[in-house]
Amino acid sequence: MKLILNLFILLLIGFNSSSQNKETGHLTDLNRDYNIQDVLIETRDGAKISAIIVRKKETIEPKAAILQSTIYVRDKGRDLDALKESADKGYIGVIAYTRGKRFSPNEIWPYENDANDLFDIIDWISKQKWCDGRVGMFGGSYNGFTQWAAAKKLHPALKTIAPYVANRPGMGLPMENNIFINPNYEWAFYVGNNKYLDTIAGNDRQRFRNMMFKWWETGVAYNKMDSIDGTANKWFQRWLSHPSFDDYWQKMAPYKKDFSQIDIPVLSIDGYYNDSQNSGLYYLREHYKYNPNAKHYLIIGPYSHFGAQRNGSEEINGYKVDADALINTNEITYKWFDFIFNNAEKPKILKDKINYQVMGANEWRGAPSIEAMSNDHLKLYFTTEKFEGIYSLKGEKPVKNDFLTQKVDFADREISNNDYYPDPIIREELDMSNGYNFISEPLKEDILVNGSFIGELKVSINKKDFDYGVTLYEVMPNGKYFHLSYIIGRASYAKDITKRKLLNPNEIETIPFSNTHLVSKKLSKGSRLLVYININKNPFSEINYGTGKEVSKETINDANEPLEVKWYNDSFVEIPIWIDKNK
Repeated sequence: MKLILNLFILLLIGFNSSSQNKETGHLTDLNRDYNIQDVLIETRDGAKISAIIVRKKETIEPKAAILQSTIYVRDKGRDLDALKESADKGYIGVIAYTRGKRFSPNEIWPYENDANDLFDIIDWISKQKWCDGRVGMFGGSYNGFTQWAAAKKLHPALKTIAPYVANRPGMGLPMENNIFINPNYEWAFYVGNNKYLDTIAGNDRQRFRNMMFKWWETGVAYNKMDSIDGTANKWFQRWLSHPSFDDYWQKMAPYKKDFSQIDIPVLSIDGYYNDSQNSGLYYLREHYKYNPNAKHYLIIGPYSHFGAQRNGSEEINGYKVDADALINTNEITYKWFDFIFNNAEKPKILKDKINYQVMGANEWRGAPSIEAMSNDHLKLYFTTEKFEGIYSLKGEKPVKNDFLTQKVDFADREISNNDYYPDPIIREELDMSNGYNFISEPLKEDILVNGSFIGELKVSINKKDFDYGVTLYEVMPNGKYFHLSYIIGRASYAKDITKRKLLNPNEIETIPFSNTHLVSKKLSKGSRLLVYININKNPFSEINYGTGKEVSKETINDANEPLEVKWYNDSFVEIPIWIDKNK
């Protein structure tokens, strides 16, 4: 239950904001220091985009424009405050709403038109007499995605972007590693039901909770969720029709060689406990892969989806963060813009390309790349030998092949599998009866776990597919469990997210995984590492019954015999670490 509530809250930003004025006239403002202009910008295909421009009245000379592009319409409060701040900082503040929102007469289809529309929006802004021809962008979540959408076909006027916790449609939400997860279901109504925000539907959490658990209990197909709800969800149905990371998703933001053309400076901000971290870091990794000379900076620390967009928080999911982890995202952003547009000093926090807070060490470190965050790694195998009642993680590959068998009855709704979500971050105990846990020997010295762990699962199953989870914990010297990182994934997409390749029943298969959450944490001498593996079966995402059919169309009638998994002992994880070799 806590999982879906947390994800839901992260997605539906601003539910408690004040109600919106839906009149279609021009904005009025009591503060006479600003010129506030309300416009419709026409795109090349005839769509109209609703936008607001805010300038200081005293401004005479053209200035650089700071653009926010968003699907969240809050034009009487938060939006105006943000635009005034841009004006107060010496820029022109512009906010453009996604096609179909606010005064735009077009249909609302999240993600689908932003890339093309933003080229036209930036072109229009750059030609206005109040703009000096330079545009920068910033913002988080959906607003982070729109910046990358704008970078897909880079307009010459766009000089920099500063995305926080940027969503990558098809990769973080509405599906994660090709598994559809539930939060975007209700989000579609929140942003799509009207020109503003449907806070009535958005606040009716009981409605969607009931729908989700009725789906779980009855075992109907995942694509019948809106039948259970009683209201058609056209956005949900369109997303479900694209379970592969196909052209539908690829065209929304930069993909492969698109990144080679992105030569503007980028400042990304993300969090270790941001649900959509794999989206934000996808952009960074691909940017450097296709453009090794990219000027892309990252700030990352123990932040949630919200915290990374603001100032962090003193406590996240029960974990009290180090004092130096707290940052002021807004202040850093405008210092970045001053650095880009006004030749000011670069923000002090940017010591290197990758700037990360080390949990438990109360310090920030820098590295020229994610790979350079570590100077060693621990390769640990899943053995069939037990240590104090838990299977052992060992550095030596087992000499003799062996396996552990797990059976999962998808028809049984009394038991769920895969409790991977990091809330709380620190646990007193783990359920050792569900899935398999593997524990290492105590560390002989302090180390930093720095980066994203990877691995391979060697398995054979009696079906054609399965969804798995791998979670990494530190078992601290006091016996408590500190959640470090995790992944959920679909085996049939493990080697290629664009094309599904089913498994051969009862044959040993290799399932590589790498898209785990990046983290930096100091582990003390005496700590141990624990890896938890399981099959994903719970009310919070699709259930993969393993028939090989389209997963969203499978039902409990497809459960038939239980899934039987043989986890082989040459499965392993590789954990990137930093060892201070000068000590």
